Amino acid sequence: MTKLRIAHLAGPTATIQNTPPLVTSNKARAKKGLPPITAGNGNAAKFDPLRAQRLAAPVKVYVEQFSAHPLEADTAELYAAPDGYIGADGSFSAEKKSDSDKPVYEIELKPEDGLYPLPYMAMQADGTPWEEETTKPFGTVTRQGFFPDGSRSFEDIDRFSIGADGKVNLIGGRAEVDFYRPAPPGGFTKGLANARRADTGDGDTPAERLGHDFFAYKPFHLAKSPPRPVLAKITNDVQAIMSSGKYDGAIWTQGSPQVEETAYWFNLLIDTDLPIACNAAQRPQGQISNDGPANIVDSVTYIESGIWKDGKGGNRAGTVVIQEQQFFAAREVAKVDARPGGYVATGGHGGILGQVTHMGTPYMMYVPAYKHTSSSDVNITKLPPTVTATRNGRGGLESYE
Repeated sequence: MTKLRIAHLAGPTATIQNTPPLVTSNKARAKKGLPPITAGNGNAAKFDPLRAQRLAAPVKVYVEQFSAHPLEADTAELYAAPDGYIGADGSFSAEKKSDSDKPVYEIELKPEDGLYPLPYMAMQADGTPWEEETTKPFGTVTRQGFFPDGSRSFEDIDRFSIGADGKVNLIGGRAEVDFYRPAPPGGFTKGLANARRADTGDGDTPAERLGHDFFAYKPFHLAKSPPRPVLAKITNDVQAIMSSGKYDGAIWTQGSPQVEETAYWFNLLIDTDLPIACNAAQRPQGQISNDGPANIVDSVTYIESGIWKDGKGGNRAGTVVIQEQQFFAAREVAKVDARPGGYVATGGHGGILGQVTHMGTPYMMYVPAYKHTSSSDVNITKLPPTVTATRNGRGGLESYE
């Protein structure tokens, strides 16, 4: 079966492409003789946050049998024998030698397996632990929490997001995705060699500047939103991608307060019969109960399903915003609250076109009556190449193209 071809389009200030701060673990603090992160009672926190990282070399681990769920052992007779046993001295044996031996599975973890959740061991250059993106509270020297393109976000989803059937690869199992950076939330401040690029493009990435090449809202005191001319760049970039003939659809990600506006803009300006699904999130990727991964996977499901097709080679739904399993018409969606479920249909005349069920089945119940995308009277290919404007010149008002 041929996989879908999807273009991911990275938009600005996107919580859906952000992560919680990388905080130095207690394992690292203990190793350096530093005080631990404490819990509410003042004692050292019981657990470290585990962050997705890559192994540098293979490692063999032993996992205790029946530790994945508290009721596995209740039906022990249904399970095959373990790989072996760990004795009280920590040694592994294929045979049980004592009643105190722990049954275990022997697993070799390899770098090529992909990301693994591990304690974060990094320290600042001056030997202090990381607590936030900045090196000190309200400082101007900072790391970035936003991704420079969607590749890491999609990899995290494929690796760690578990579907209703208990399996992963929820995106990569169905689609090949190319990553584009029309106005990304993270950037390469020192540039990036072409060989290391994960996005689609040619040549080295030059050094990038916050507020000029990428746009992030955190650290909050350094926040930068895109100026209006960036919308022209986004429009031209997205039109070129949608007209390339390479893709079955596109997914646009952006900050949750602005995604509704860009979606409507695409609905008016982008001349395409392909689906554009727009996603946002109220919580960063990896934070408790984060909503972004499910929204992105639902967009893949929507594009794959073909329920947007009109039967004549066109798109009957136009641009949509997909949030919390609902398909919103781009013209009728608004964020009203900063929480999952905080989007509503506006205008009093519907606006929710369909949904994805809790088992991942998509349905389309309504379609917009308004013109959109390829049928829009103001899409980019129908706009005049030049317009006449008026300005106040030296001799008074004058017209110019």
